[in-house]
Amino acid sequence: MISLAHLGRICDILVGDGLMHEGQVRDAMVRHAVQEKRILIEKRSQLRKLLGRQRVIYEVGEIEVIASFDFPIPGRGDQRLTEATITEAVARHLGLPYVVPDPLQLDYRLVTETFQGAFAERHLVMPIRRAGKTLTVAVANPFDTQLVENLERFTGSRIEVVVASKADILRTILEYHGFKKSMDVAAEQFRTELVDIANLEQFWKMTGAGEPDAEARPVVQAVWFLFNYAFEQRASDIHIEPKREFSLVRLRIDGVLHKVHMLPKVVHPAIVSRIKTLARMDIAEKRRPQDGRIKTEHGEREVELRVSSTPTVFGEKVVIRIFDPEVLLQDVESLGFFPREQELFESFLSHTTGLILVSGPTGSGKTTTLYSSLQYLSSPTVNVCTIEDPIEMVHEEFNQMAVQPKIGFDFAHALRTVLRQDPDVVMVGEIRDNETAELAIQAALTGHLVLSTLHTNDAATAVTRLLDLGVMPFLISSVLVGVVAQRLMRTNCVHCRMDTFLSQEQVQALAIPGGDGRRLRVRYGAGCARCRGTGYKGRTGVFEVMPINEKIRQLVHDRATAREIKREAMSEGMLTLREYAIKRLAQGVTTYEEVVRVTSE
Repeated sequence: MISLAHLGRICDILVGDGLMHEGQVRDAMVRHAVQEKRILIEKRSQLRKLLGRQRVIYEVGEIEVIASFDFPIPGRGDQRLTEATITEAVARHLGLPYVVPDPLQLDYRLVTETFQGAFAERHLVMPIRRAGKTLTVAVANPFDTQLVENLERFTGSRIEVVVASKADILRTILEYHGFKKSMDVAAEQFRTELVDIANLEQFWKMTGAGEPDAEARPVVQAVWFLFNYAFEQRASDIHIEPKREFSLVRLRIDGVLHKVHMLPKVVHPAIVSRIKTLARMDIAEKRRPQDGRIKTEHGEREVELRVSSTPTVFGEKVVIRIFDPEVLLQDVESLGFFPREQELFESFLSHTTGLILVSGPTGSGKTTTLYSSLQYLSSPTVNVCTIEDPIEMVHEEFNQMAVQPKIGFDFAHALRTVLRQDPDVVMVGEIRDNETAELAIQAALTGHLVLSTLHTNDAATAVTRLLDLGVMPFLISSVLVGVVAQRLMRTNCVHCRMDTFLSQEQVQALAIPGGDGRRLRVRYGAGCARCRGTGYKGRTGVFEVMPINEKIRQLVHDRATAREIKREAMSEGMLTLREYAIKRLAQGVTTYEEVVRVTSE
């Protein structure tokens, strides 16, 4: 049972910090027993389902009870009193550091080998780091001084205490120790046995750890932990890479790869086989690259996973790209356009015929822009058809086709087929050759709105690329509506961003007009637990939006260079990628380093 003394003490701390008022305190003191019972029933049920076992030990804490009332914070609008807010206030009052454990920064072996899973789960303790004889441990109950003394005797180390919320500690313990248990069982099993490959379901319901036979299928459980962890970390890609002595798991978050786990070498083939089975790939074929798809769920939404395997010197490497509908299918207003650029882009989409191009390197967000545009155009009266290689995400409002070069069904062949399907809007995944370019132009000429991509560095070069592919200039000038070049740029973490000033060297490097001799205020992320110490959290688009006006049409017709076309577009008010990024820098959205990284040529 919870301690009324501790409950009252925490309430006093919160009142002193202006996070509660006396009426809320009286409410909490009167109704705490009812809330405690409700939380206990709910948490035990969740843990039974997650852990796949009937016997679960769970004790409700005082902070948990106060957070369960969901009290509004006095004088702070819609802000509510959460477990994290309460825990941070208590830690501050006790003079202890408050942390949000970042699983990507934790030492996997330290977490799983310092304390057994059952001990860590019962006492809600988690090692954060070790420096010499000092072990930093996150605890959920900083009032329990006896626990700290016991930990020092148990570990033989000096314990440095930091405070984390109970939810954060418990989630990390379950993920790490659950994954370790699965790996240990799998490593032992697959020294002598082969993986079970019988299940070829098309839709995989992510209930791995709670399956009745999860103990007998540790690889199923391990893959469940891995996928669920990637979803929670907002990863866009999962890399499973075989090495000489182990297998490395890395996640790409906000465009940057992070090392997550090192798996036993003996388990790697089984993990790969399980993933290939889910993706309906040939698990017996290990010498050739393969592609597959997995459709699963996270929370209340379905998630598409695109799987690619390829042989390497130490075994098969698997890369899983995660396509979250909330990312791929956004409102056009959410893509990151400034008002003028958004108005221009929407004017492109208002055309019923013509060609719209989106350009940029791989990973620049072209797919998100195209899918969001198709969603903007989609309606019961519009027939939207796509030709993709491969289909990034299945969307029932679109009629989607995947090219299959092995049987001769390439972009050009697919486009001929689509044009016989009475389309209004056609999306061609990429224009790669003369035949596809010519057919896309012809489709636009014959009364269709065509959207496609090119791999070019800026908007003007996309036009000259069509010329290089052999398209006649008068055809391009007749059908091209507009070109959007784009990049993705990391944004400052809103929880730790701070003001700073650009140095004169930085001002000169960016060639900011009128910037010489002035102190230009910008922002940067100092690094905190919520952004994993990087200072960045999330990404936004950087765009170069070039409408094709009469002057540019004439330049295209005359086979002008990309430089000449770009100069004319800039004279009409077009922002270059560098200028667009500088405006984001001035708004405090990103940093000087990101501007240089993303817009360097």
